[in-house]
Amino acid sequence: MPASTAATATAAAAAESADPCCAEPLPVLGRDVTVPLVTGGEVTYAALDYAASAPALQRVWDDVAAYAPYYGSVHRGAGYLSQLSTDLFENARRTVAEFLGCREGDQVVFTRSTTDSLNLLAAALPADCQVFVFETEHHASLLPWRDARVTYLNAPRTPGDAVRNLERALADRDPYGPALVCVTGASNVTGELWPVRELAAAAHAHGARIVLDAAQLAPHHPLDIAELDVDWVAFSGHKLYAPFGSGVLAGRADWLRAAEPYLAGGGASRTVTRRTDGGVDVEWHDTAARHEAGSPNVIGAYSIAAACKALTEAGFDALVARERQLIRTVREGLAEVPEVRVLSLFGDDAPRVGVISFVVDGWNSSHFAAALSAEYGIGVRDGLFCAHPLVRTLLGSAPDEPGECGAPEAAPGERSLNAIRVSFGAGTPDEHVERFVRAVKELVSDGARWSYRTEDGRCVPDTDSEATAA
Repeated sequence: MPASTAATATAAAAAESADPCCAEPLPVLGRDVTVPLVTGGEVTYAALDYAASAPALQRVWDDVAAYAPYYGSVHRGAGYLSQLSTDLFENARRTVAEFLGCREGDQVVFTRSTTDSLNLLAAALPADCQVFVFETEHHASLLPWRDARVTYLNAPRTPGDAVRNLERALADRDPYGPALVCVTGASNVTGELWPVRELAAAAHAHGARIVLDAAQLAPHHPLDIAELDVDWVAFSGHKLYAPFGSGVLAGRADWLRAAEPYLAGGGASRTVTRRTDGGVDVEWHDTAARHEAGSPNVIGAYSIAAACKALTEAGFDALVARERQLIRTVREGLAEVPEVRVLSLFGDDAPRVGVISFVVDGWNSSHFAAALSAEYGIGVRDGLFCAHPLVRTLLGSAPDEPGECGAPEAAPGERSLNAIRVSFGAGTPDEHVERFVRAVKELVSDGARWSYRTEDGRCVPDTDSEATAA
């Protein structure tokens, strides 16, 4: 099947229902996988760790499978498959640009992930650039700025506080030097939406630029660079229902063109010539290829483009409406359990995506997550979620190691040292979140039905004991 027609095979099914009340979850890989329970039998796996990696859309998988026989090296190849793959790779770039609402002149650079994208931008900062970043960021956007002057802003408690804190910090900066603000679109811990447009306006009013970490925003909400007026956007394919380890940095071209290539090598160079003194002179590309040295991840880029098309054709209005119903189901269910405390910066009424973190009085979070998996077939995440400063701020805890499992890490009413995160999205069936709510209530009221032990720092079912039932 020619690659030019591969992307249209399943579009109609994905976009069939525009009515939010009747919207069905989008088909994803793994939706029929069953897993064993320690208490006996098997159950369909409830994948509720979308914030880490979302399952691949079936549409994406089908499109990639249709293209795979036509895979070839991109750029400069004379053969038919090479030219076909080059066309597909560059068309993927245009599809992503349309999905993001890029402006004329913006560049779309394919990377490995959000982390890679933000490290690329950090390497392209002008000399003596000052960076402003909230302590609430994921480590991918908190840590890459090692070679810049960094101002870390305290965690705000309202969206308005975030804007005011940034404005105060920017007012004190060197007004003539370059500056960059880095902010998330949706928290990977609380799911709360940040006031991106207002933060962008504050940044630009003080002569700074802004990059948006959209890793958690892009899979859940429509995203428009021009409307938000941000300078760059970074996101990952593996959170956008697209496997194969690819990401995107999209936005203004000038800093990227002026910077040394992120990686030096073939593809980034336009010409290379020997000098009489034995060295070499290099003329680098000034397009996105400047920062895409080496053989690119064509299938990864194509999978992102396929996901962008699938989400657009499914209709974000319907996807957002359905996700809000799932959020309501989880939050109302957790609110019925007095021992559960949901973590939040901006409060219960803040708009959010399908990412919810919480702690349970009297439970070690690793123990609770292990019991959800082993006894109910539910996959969630526990820990500090690569956002250590934020989670510790929300918990009011010091940077200590979590306690052993099998015993509470903190007595009821005392501080917990880490948290549990449940996350979901366009492929999540109602039954998965309903099972999760039921499991939380049963574990809190009745306790675990199995005994657990610590192994390599994680809580796991104890299968060595003759009497394993708790």
